[in-house]
Amino acid sequence: MVSVVQNVAIDCADAYELARFWSEVTGCPVDPDCRPGDHETQVVLAGGPVLYFNVVPEPKTVKNRFHLCLRPTDSRDPEVERLLALGATMAADRRNPDGSGWAVLHDPEGNEFCVLRSESDRAAAHS
Repeated sequence: MVSVVQNVAIDCADAYELARFWSEVTGCPVDPDCRPGDHETQVVLAGGPVLYFNVVPEPKTVKNRFHLCLRPTDSRDPEVERLLALGATMAADRRNPDGSGWAVLHDPEGNEFCVLRSESDRAAAHS
C-alpha cells in the first residue's frame, strides 16, 4: 500500500486572490466553482496535485519548511522577470554567473518558492 499526494495545502489570508496569482504562474485555471471571498480555493495542475489554498487566521511569521520548486518551460531568467511582474518579490538571488543556481521568490503572501533552470538552460550549459 502507498499514499498518493492529493494536494499541496497553502495557508493564506485570501484564498481566491492567492489562487489567482498561482493560476497565472502555472497557466492552470482557478477551479470554476471558486469565488472571491471563499475560504478554500484550488488550482488543478495539469498532471500534478492540486494547489489548495485555505484561509487561516494567523499570518505567516517564519520561513517555509516546505516549498514549491518551479522549472520553467522556457528560460529561467525571463520567467523570474514574469513572476516579479505578476506580484512575486525576490527573496534571494542564488543565480550564478555561469548560469547555474536558482532564484528564491515570495508569492504575494510571503510564501517562498524557487525558480530553477529550465531544461533548455541546463542543456545549453552542457553543450
